[in-house]
Amino acid sequence: MGQSPTTVSQVALLICCVLPGVTHQFVRERLRGPIPGERDLAERVLRALVASLVLDAMYLLVAGPLIVRVVRGPGADRWDGLVRQPRAVALAGLILFVLVPVAAAVALTWWERRHRDAARYHDTPTAWDRMFRNQGSCFVRMRMRDGAWVGGWYGSRSYATAYPQPQEVFLESAWLMNADGSFVRRIAGSIGLHVRAGEVDVVELLSPGTRTQVAPS
Repeated sequence: MGQSPTTVSQVALLICCVLPGVTHQFVRERLRGPIPGERDLAERVLRALVASLVLDAMYLLVAGPLIVRVVRGPGADRWDGLVRQPRAVALAGLILFVLVPVAAAVALTWWERRHRDAARYHDTPTAWDRMFRNQGSCFVRMRMRDGAWVGGWYGSRSYATAYPQPQEVFLESAWLMNADGSFVRRIAGSIGLHVRAGEVDVVELLSPGTRTQVAPS
């Protein structure tokens, strides 16, 4: 029984040191998308720990005594606030471990987007993602490594993978191509074309009215 408070304290300390940063990091990745620098697990953990330490320091500076009173409970000598006032503790945990980290992630992402210089580095991880992100319907033609051209229609039922997945594209219909890279006609019965970027030398997106243009040699 004598070890129980120590165990609870260790669990609480672990939550305080990890959870705010994990929440912050998760929301940041969802809003911004993955970047190459966060692919390594050790770096992601380090970022989460740093975010937690910064948030915890802010909590203590702004409302340290109040947080301690809520957790310890009124007039309690030990950490009995968890039992005596669970609703207050739950509300404090929701605010400190979820709402504030989420708000900080949203605000930081908004600030970065607002102050981003168009001539500077963009956080889109690859040119492939940049090319297909928010891309509307269009024709796509690709020159394979053996010199052959393939192409088709990239529409609402098409799909291009995003980082960190391998670069691939699914076109909802395949087209017959001339040797110069121009489109001839849709292949009868085609219900899709899948291409891996590793097999391609050139990828070009064309608006619907320019499919007859000759591709560069």
